[in-house]
Amino acid sequence: PLQILTYLDGEVKVEETELKPRVGFLYPVLTHNISVFINTTQERDSGQYMCTVNVVDDVTSPGKNVGIINLTVLVPPAAPTCRLLGSPTVGSNVTLSCASAKGKPPPVYEWQRTVPDVKVFFPPAQDHARGTLKLTNLSLDMAGHYVCVAENRAGSAECSIVLEV
Repeated sequence: PLQILTYLDGEVKVEETELKPRVGFLYPVLTHNISVFINTTQERDSGQYMCTVNVVDDVTSPGKNVGIINLTVLVPPAAPTCRLLGSPTVGSNVTLSCASAKGKPPPVYEWQRTVPDVKVFFPPAQDHARGTLKLTNLSLDMAGHYVCVAENRAGSAECSIVLEV
């Protein structure tokens, strides 16, 4: 455990950690609400936080004045990269791939053709976890603008690719 914040003898002390400029008590401590804030949260702030209250001369509840909370900082998907794997000629097979370098929880991917007509794809052609779309036995009418959306609870991002058959 790494101590971050202390209130002792009427003074608030913020320890020398990377949280120092971003953390503090939300209310004056004497209000008996010792909620803490963390500004500009970052993924690395995720973890378990413990609050310990020690009351001078309190012998009735030693070790019982502890609160624990787990913090998970969600991260929206980074802008994904769209790629075409294979040779887009009539009768061949290609795979469109979509990958986002960041995202917590890991994003799910959704491919859709938007032009000339909207078309939605389903498994097994589309793999929502891997971000791939397999197009088999290409024909001229499969050409168009394909969009991939990477999404999680924190947000979404997209990329697109033009398939010319």
